[in-house]
Amino acid sequence: MRVLGVDPGLTRCGVGVVDGGPGRPLRMAGVGVVRTPADSDIGHRLLLIEQGLEEWLDEHRPDAVAVERVFAQHNVRTVMGTAQASAVAMLCATRRGLPVALHTPSEVKAAVTGSGRAEKAQVGAMVTRLLRLDAPPKPADAADALALAICHLWRGAAGDRLAAAVARSARPAAAVARPARPAARLPRTAARTATPEENPL
Repeated sequence: MRVLGVDPGLTRCGVGVVDGGPGRPLRMAGVGVVRTPADSDIGHRLLLIEQGLEEWLDEHRPDAVAVERVFAQHNVRTVMGTAQASAVAMLCATRRGLPVALHTPSEVKAAVTGSGRAEKAQVGAMVTRLLRLDAPPKPADAADALALAICHLWRGAAGDRLAAAVARSARPAAAVARPARPAARLPRTAARTATPEENPL
């Protein structure tokens, strides 16, 4: 399975593509950032993010897209920009019919490092180790995008398989619960009294 991870942001939108799955080795297929100029208006910046993500989707053809879930921060302006970039990523994926998953930062940290309170440096170090890279991807947004993809490969893929197994196990039960069709009735024959010739007794 190939997952495109997106760490949303207006100035730097981290993007990372990882191949793999539970119990399978991980391989980085690409990593980078989509940048927009801070002095441009918001509409133009969102358009640049869309164009950048579309290029990544065209080039890498992922099976799913994992986006960081926006959570409350003290800087409302930063939250708004992150939420808008996140919406663009979800729009690009949904337009192509790709499943979209949202993972919180704590979920991603726990999946990659084992601790939901890990620092960015720890996340970058574990991403480097898991993907067998020579050095941590920079900037941190790029490493976070790869961590998102890894998190979905390990957690999201397992959840998808579990849901599929539950759906398969529910099918026989539904078939048993289906009411049986009534048995076909045989046509009645008309009663007839035997004649003396037919009944010698």
